[in-house]
Amino acid sequence: MARIIKKYPNRRLYDTETSAYITLTDVKQFVLDHQQFEVHDARTGEDLTRSILLQVILEEESGGVPMFSSDMLANIIRYYGHSMQGLMGSYLERSIGAFHEAQKKFQEQSSSVLGGAAPAFTPEAWTKLVGSAGTPMPTMMNDYLEKSASSVIGMQEELRKQAMQMFSAFPYSPMAAGTSAAAAPEAAAAAKTKPAAKKKRGA
Repeated sequence: MARIIKKYPNRRLYDTETSAYITLTDVKQFVLDHQQFEVHDARTGEDLTRSILLQVILEEESGGVPMFSSDMLANIIRYYGHSMQGLMGSYLERSIGAFHEAQKKFQEQSSSVLGGAAPAFTPEAWTKLVGSAGTPMPTMMNDYLEKSASSVIGMQEELRKQAMQMFSAFPYSPMAAGTSAAAAPEAAAAAKTKPAAKKKRGA
């Protein structure tokens, strides 16, 4: 059963399990500990979990080592209201899942080699490790990139199927329409080369 956290109008968060007020730092720890929780509006009962998680991300981006560049954030914003918004969200979710899987495999291999828990790497240490020769991390990253590319191909195929389903609802065939469109320039060219009819006398 998910842990219930209530958010009051004064923006304070109340943990119903411990009967105590908590902060966004505590919420972040719940995420790191893989604890299931939901944040509800104390007055209306509305689910505010996404909103609170976004606040955690904003706090981390502002105070810690930023994960998103300005260009990346701008590109994400451009997809809101775009016809590809749903596919973009699906792609990001799949990509992060594949990256998380690659990281998990590396930690498992590190534990087996070291005979214990995998060491806690800092962001700088991870950067050096990924670029180091002779480590399994580059291979795993290549696997991640291959899965990411496969996700893009899968999204393109899904988009193609959706487009075909959409066009099938119309009373004409897309192929027939394309043939007619291709024949139109030829008909126009033939009309230009055909000699014009002589005007009748007295007209």
